[in-house]
Amino acid sequence: MSLFRIALCILAAAIAASAARAASSKTSAKNDLAVWPNRVSQANSDPWLVRNHDRIRQMRPRLLVMNFANGVPSEKARQKVDDLIAAMRESSRYHGYQDPNAPAFLDYQIEKFIDMTDAAPPAERLDNNSTKFPRVPDWKEGRINFRYKRLFEPEFTRHYDIRDPKDRSRTLSLAELVDRGIINEVWFLAYHGKYGSPFESIEVKQDYDERFQKIPGKSRQAGNGGDPEQPFIGRSLRILFINVERGIGCAMESLGHSYEGMARSGAIPYLKRYFEEYGGFDLDEKYGTPFDSLYACPDDVSYPDPTTLVYPWKGETRTVKAYVPVGGNVHFVPNGRRDYDMDNTAPVLSTIEHYRRFDGPDGKDKAEIWTPQAFEKYRSLAPDCMGRWLVYWRQNMPGLNNLSLDDSGRPMKNWWPFLFY
Repeated sequence: MSLFRIALCILAAAIAASAARAASSKTSAKNDLAVWPNRVSQANSDPWLVRNHDRIRQMRPRLLVMNFANGVPSEKARQKVDDLIAAMRESSRYHGYQDPNAPAFLDYQIEKFIDMTDAAPPAERLDNNSTKFPRVPDWKEGRINFRYKRLFEPEFTRHYDIRDPKDRSRTLSLAELVDRGIINEVWFLAYHGKYGSPFESIEVKQDYDERFQKIPGKSRQAGNGGDPEQPFIGRSLRILFINVERGIGCAMESLGHSYEGMARSGAIPYLKRYFEEYGGFDLDEKYGTPFDSLYACPDDVSYPDPTTLVYPWKGETRTVKAYVPVGGNVHFVPNGRRDYDMDNTAPVLSTIEHYRRFDGPDGKDKAEIWTPQAFEKYRSLAPDCMGRWLVYWRQNMPGLNNLSLDDSGRPMKNWWPFLFY
């Protein structure tokens, strides 16, 4: 082969390699933006989330975790958090109970874990929470005993000890950490003692209109309860209390109530519209009951056959025929007789696994015989409280690659990105 032909071959190979690198770079950049946070968007309530909602394939929200529980070593506290992250990851696999290849959408990352316990036992032990625990001054029984606003103040900024990358001489406040996307959510571990406790999980949420556009300056309490002193920092922020004396199933329950609160708050009208249908918060409209959900029913209900609901009301026994529950809610599985009932063997027809798929007779959702056996596989993953049910419940919410349709016949949006709107 002549030197000229050799040179041409080398040049062609170089051009091909360059083109391959460019294509690879473009693919890598594209894939990089399918995961949030990413190089373009890191912070909660970022308009990027709205614009790219449907292209996100995974979320890896960054956690700030604090342990206030004296006597609970960091290793044990960290393991509890890791177990909760694992349960949350599994719960975000759309129909993961039947599809082993369903991808996990939520994969929380611990950005910083802070040991807030006391080095030596304090003189006044109270409930075994550390002296750094932000108690309410002159607390009285029956009130929440946690001052959320202190988490945003200089005292806690020093505890976080996260330096400003642009000025290493200063540390960032919680508001700054959230605004920059360094932190997306806060979890803390503590005891729930006789001296009061925090809310299970609270959030101050940015408000959106029907077109998913921010309503400037408007926010609302959107968790399980709420502290009016928690400031709105211009971005949504969720804060979870993990009871160290309970398992992660109970923490899943707290986050479940938090999702109910967020979805039903109206901060995101689209989510409210569909979640209330999924969670059985429309029984009054659908079946003419005097309550919107079984949460408000005063006593046990029963299911004498798979399509009949019998409930008590003001001394009467009332019956609903052709009763077919959808997804249930945190306390009520589709055949639940009372709050927390996961042991009823009486079967019911339910559309939970076919929510808005319109794959049954007459174009309705397919209804199938349902019992709590459907979620027993998650008993070891989230063993206490409503944990095992909630893994399954969340797997049936419209997630990544869901087959549900909205009122316009368009693919239903993945509900998980709304967590960080």
